[in-house]
Amino acid sequence: MTRARSKTGYFVLEGLNAFATAFYFNYLFFFMRSRFGFTNLDNLSLCALNGLVYTVSAWLGGRFAQRFGYHTALKLGFGGLAAMLGLGHQLTSAAGEVLVLLGWSVSVCFTWPTLEALVSEHESPQSLPRRIGIYNIVWAASSAIAYFTGGALLEKLGATGLFGVPAAIHLVQFLTVFWLERHPAAPRPPGAPTPVRSTARAPELNPRPIARARMFLRMAWLANPFAYVAINTVIAVIPGLAQRLGLSTMTAGFFCSVWFFARLGSFVALWRWPGWHYRLRWFFTAYTLMVLGFVTLLLAPTLELILLAQVVFGAALGLIYYSSLFYSMDVGEAKSEHGGIHEAAIGTGIFGGPAVGAASLYFFPGYAHSALWAVTGLLVLGLGGLVVIRRRYRPTPRRRPENP
Repeated sequence: MTRARSKTGYFVLEGLNAFATAFYFNYLFFFMRSRFGFTNLDNLSLCALNGLVYTVSAWLGGRFAQRFGYHTALKLGFGGLAAMLGLGHQLTSAAGEVLVLLGWSVSVCFTWPTLEALVSEHESPQSLPRRIGIYNIVWAASSAIAYFTGGALLEKLGATGLFGVPAAIHLVQFLTVFWLERHPAAPRPPGAPTPVRSTARAPELNPRPIARARMFLRMAWLANPFAYVAINTVIAVIPGLAQRLGLSTMTAGFFCSVWFFARLGSFVALWRWPGWHYRLRWFFTAYTLMVLGFVTLLLAPTLELILLAQVVFGAALGLIYYSSLFYSMDVGEAKSEHGGIHEAAIGTGIFGGPAVGAASLYFFPGYAHSALWAVTGLLVLGLGGLVVIRRRYRPTPRRRPENP
């Protein structure tokens, strides 16, 4: 099998993984609200607990794949996901479903760092942006479709759809890994030239000095968790938002998927135009718009304003996430370990935002928007952290020698 065909197989695994995980995780909060009466406080607490487990598991999952092999990690991950979802379908208690989610979270952390590494490994500096761009577009498209259709699936199929559909997908993935393992990519002969698609000079991706590249990597690793602070706060409270707006689960899936598609559009634009690489203005603008979109999305009184806020929110998230993954793969060679750090950083956001939101609702139950403003304050602190990193890596101007 050629290397290109082999990577196509991993992109297929990625797309299936994105659909299955997005459907289960996003609509679990609707399920917990309708089946067990979970409030915003309960859902935020559940999301925070999941994020805590995800943070540790993602870092270990990346290291495991680097040490024991990518296919071994994928088989553990997909097999574990299918098993946990099968168990979740049989349980009837809230505590049982919480434990299933935590086991699911551990399992999924064997998949994402590994898939990120597989699609970026052995790529030249010129081909790396294209691979990462395709990777981002695939998972973002699958996630958007999952959210758009998930509400209808949950309404029509109930628990069978929530657990059974993703479990079947993960079982297919598990079997596919064995096939890919038996049909490895053909290695490039020693000394063979790297294929060139164009005679035009490819732009340098990782500018020197290396300190500047590392600055962007540190900034991206900080910003992406804060992006997931916002994302997971929104995901956990959308069932309550839908109830306030009088939306059914199916209608909420249609309407609240707009930011998923906006993020997808952002990925496509950033993939086609590399001018944002290592550009501070683009990075800081995206972060600021993310905060504004987050606040407007949860406070807006009309559906039209919520729709606009979703577009801004999703587009800004696209650049922040793209930056984290691109710089993680562009700086350094330990792809799956860097991918694990990237995913662990996401886990801190999955934990941090909902944890702060849940704590604010617990201590200030009389203030309806206490969670929103507490999380917004956390996002502003993240912006301050980016400024600190920028100043730390600012080059010192050279002094001109005095004339004798």
